[in-house]
Amino acid sequence: MKKDFLLLTVALPSLLIAFPSYAAESEIKQRNIDKSTEVISDIPSLSEIELPVTNAELLTQQSAPSEDNPETQPETEQTPSDDADISIEAIAEPDNLPQSTPTYVIDKEEIQKQGATSLADILKRMPGFAINDVGHGADIHTGTYYRGASINQSVFLINGRPINNNVNTYHGGTDLNSIPVEAIERVELYSGTASALYGSSAFGGVVNIITKEGYGKPKLSASAEFGSLSLNNQQVTYAGSSNNVKYNFSFERFFTDNRYRVPVGAANRDEQGFLSNADTATSTYFGSIGLDLDKKNSLNLDVTALSSRRGLIYFGFPLQRDRLDHDGLNVGLSWKTRLGNGESSNLTTSIGYNQDYFSTYGPTGAFYRTGALDTQQLTARVDHEWKVTSNNKLRWGLDLKNTDLTGDVLSTNPSRIATNETEDRSLFNTALFAVNTWNISDNFLIDLGLRQSFDSQFGNYLNPSVGLRYAVTPIVAVRGSWAGAQRNPGLDQLYVYDTVHGWEPNPDLRPETGSTWSAGVDVNFSQNLIGQFTYFGSSIGDRLGVIAGRWENIGQVDTNGLEAALQLRIAAGWSTFLNYTYTDAQIKTGSERGLQLGLIPYSVLQTGVGYENAGWQANLYVTYNSGARRSIFANPGDKATDFAPSFVNLDLSGRVPLTSNLGLTVYLENLLGEQYERVNRIYSPGFTFRVGLSANL
Repeated sequence: MKKDFLLLTVALPSLLIAFPSYAAESEIKQRNIDKSTEVISDIPSLSEIELPVTNAELLTQQSAPSEDNPETQPETEQTPSDDADISIEAIAEPDNLPQSTPTYVIDKEEIQKQGATSLADILKRMPGFAINDVGHGADIHTGTYYRGASINQSVFLINGRPINNNVNTYHGGTDLNSIPVEAIERVELYSGTASALYGSSAFGGVVNIITKEGYGKPKLSASAEFGSLSLNNQQVTYAGSSNNVKYNFSFERFFTDNRYRVPVGAANRDEQGFLSNADTATSTYFGSIGLDLDKKNSLNLDVTALSSRRGLIYFGFPLQRDRLDHDGLNVGLSWKTRLGNGESSNLTTSIGYNQDYFSTYGPTGAFYRTGALDTQQLTARVDHEWKVTSNNKLRWGLDLKNTDLTGDVLSTNPSRIATNETEDRSLFNTALFAVNTWNISDNFLIDLGLRQSFDSQFGNYLNPSVGLRYAVTPIVAVRGSWAGAQRNPGLDQLYVYDTVHGWEPNPDLRPETGSTWSAGVDVNFSQNLIGQFTYFGSSIGDRLGVIAGRWENIGQVDTNGLEAALQLRIAAGWSTFLNYTYTDAQIKTGSERGLQLGLIPYSVLQTGVGYENAGWQANLYVTYNSGARRSIFANPGDKATDFAPSFVNLDLSGRVPLTSNLGLTVYLENLLGEQYERVNRIYSPGFTFRVGLSANL
């Protein structure tokens, strides 16, 4: 498997030599997400904002506007003229992210081009991510890994507000269908020093979902899509503004039966040879209202609700017939104010409520069993951004979080009656955080971060971080970061019996502790070709896992890897990108010492080319996956060293404008038609298609 890394070292130089000669026609679009960031270097980090920066719109294939070709101008939101003198940024947008590590961004244009139907679809085209999905929409049990860390070792946010819920049973309990895709403005991925801002548990980075706001005249947008596997998806959005009020309301309904023939030996293969119990049906609701009180004060309320019903699929055996009902609610209220003259001091205060109710139940038969996890969280955050001097920026604040979990376990099976119980547990966590950025010179900056946590169960602990960025020349910049982290066991792992897997809790679990680091270089190869290359690593001790049906601290995992990201403008209307990640996540202790961590491929490559002109779009995406180790729910006869075979997948998306307000969308997935093994005996359905109509009124 490691040969993939060696092949990349040969392929990348060839790419860099071949492409610049074609890339001299137009500039790469730059967009300033952090309007307060100063220019201290001419090097374009892939963020499309002033440098040095972290925001990186590397992945978008949106063509840059060109005076010579006005047809490539993207459609922009209208802003209300009555509010033209009010310049309050969106409350959800962080104004001062640490600048020593990149922030990758996928915006709404690229999300639409990809035809993403869930957050999992969006993340899988970002550098560093490996998504082991089980058919469209089956995302509550999707294996999501960033740089070798799992989804429950990451922090997920909506508009800067946490949606992780201290539940780990269902891959962290973070449903990647929890918000309508139509409501997403962009998705940002942070790492390094940024973890000090949002949580000590961010071994796997921070994913922040920024939602859309309404602007201009009220507009109704709608789409309807149908396709293979009985898929149907309808979305509708109504958004606009009136005077100082902005609003956006979105709804999405999604269904697929995910029923298709699978090879002998596949997981969850029924007697007729079909993938069984993989259907999913979700309804998601989103609404936001923003109010500009005056030139210095703004309020925003957003609400997200989810209703999900699906079968559970596991990466292995035996045949699973369990069902999962999931209902979620997330509410947030934020107040942003500019202090003083409004130039150098911004204060954001937010409160949030998050509830997730999971109910699993087994098949009908001689015995009955069910398990319910009801988690409710109240959060509060005070976040102050202060430009202390022209060369010194400080972001500091306070996080409060109270978690209540009720777990009910009931079974009529005589062998499980002893595990029946009701648990009612609470956890309170407070944290102080600060990140200070010094511009030592025009070309050199340092980020220093601290997060001091006070936990009612695991005591007090400090997680420091440090990062730097140096512009060596106007076309080359180097950077590096290091961050300490601690992830505490979930309340379900500590106290609640898992009725589905049959896993016992362990109240003596210790937190996972360790650190992550990265070193990288940003290069402006030409006016139209930019690249970012990052070496990353982590060391996590006391990693949590299951031994003999019980949660345990199973030992240490060390991860090292390489992340490469390139974006090229070939010509007006044309663009391409390439993301490659090599991940060596090695188990250092126990019976599997020396093996790659299960379900994590060594190599994942994503590349694509797109064309856009006068509303016409065509995008080709190519995915290469080296295959991951089969590690859990193994088939009889499988060895611990067995890997799923590597595979290549091609997807094609397109849009045909029918009228100025109506478009036909087409998504052809797995053009090669190969029924490859995604992971651990879960197979793709082969070629599938989706066809839809989208309209703006």
